[in-house]
Amino acid sequence: MIANAWPVLRFDQLDSTNAEARRRAEAGETGPLWITARDQTAGRGRRGRAWSGHPGNLAATLLITTDKAPAQAAMVSFVAALGAHDAMQGFAAPGLVRLKWPNDVLIAGDKAAGLLIESGARDSGGLWLAVGMGLNLAWSPDDAERPATALIDHLAGHQTRVPNPDEALAALDLAMQARLGQWDRDGAVSILADWSARALGIPGPCVARLGHETVTGWAEGLADDGALRLRLNTGEVRLISAGDVFFGANA
Repeated sequence: MIANAWPVLRFDQLDSTNAEARRRAEAGETGPLWITARDQTAGRGRRGRAWSGHPGNLAATLLITTDKAPAQAAMVSFVAALGAHDAMQGFAAPGLVRLKWPNDVLIAGDKAAGLLIESGARDSGGLWLAVGMGLNLAWSPDDAERPATALIDHLAGHQTRVPNPDEALAALDLAMQARLGQWDRDGAVSILADWSARALGIPGPCVARLGHETVTGWAEGLADDGALRLRLNTGEVRLISAGDVFFGANA
C-alpha cells in the first residue's frame, strides 16, 4: 500500500531543481521532498549537457537520503527510470514506453524523459540523493542530440488531454514510492529484472562511445551493478559503466 503523497516545493523559476535539492540537502534537509519549477534557467542533463524545458513539461527533483553505501545507492538510477516509465505509461498508448540504458525513457523509440542523479555525503552519515527528472509532456525540443518526443503525441485512447505537470507529478510520486519500496524490500536483482524487461535494444547490436574509444559488439544484458555487458567482436566482454550508447539500427 502506497503512503500519502510526499511534500512538494513548487517554484516559478529556479536555476535547476537539482541545484535547489543540493542546497537544501547541504543545509540539513532529509526529505523525501519533491522540488519542481515551471522554468529552469540552468537545467542540466546527464554528462553536463543542457536540458531544455518548457512550462507544459515536468521538471522535478526528488530529494531523499539513504544509509546504503555509494556503490549500492547508484542503483537509484534504475529505480528512477522505472518510476518515470511507470508514470508515463499510465498515460501513453500501451507498449510504447520503453527504457534505454542507462536511464532514458523512450516513447515510440524517441527520448521523452531524462534523469540526472546527484549525491553527497551527509554530516550525520549516509548520503543524500537528488533524483532529477525531466518529462516531456506537452512539448519536445527540436534541437536535441537525439530525436525527442512528448507524451501529447502518444496518448492512450481513453486520455482526452495530456496531463499537466502537477498531474504528472502525482503519478510520478506514486510510481517512485512503489519502486523505492520494491528496492528496499526485494533488492537490486528485482529492480534490474524489471528494468531489463522494459529495455529497448537489449539484447542486440550496440556501439558505445566512451570518450577515448568507440567499441562495437552485442549488448548481452546488465551486470549485477547495472553496468552494460557488451560482448565485442573478439569475444571479450566489456562492462560499460558510462558512455553514449546506441542500439539496434542506430548502432
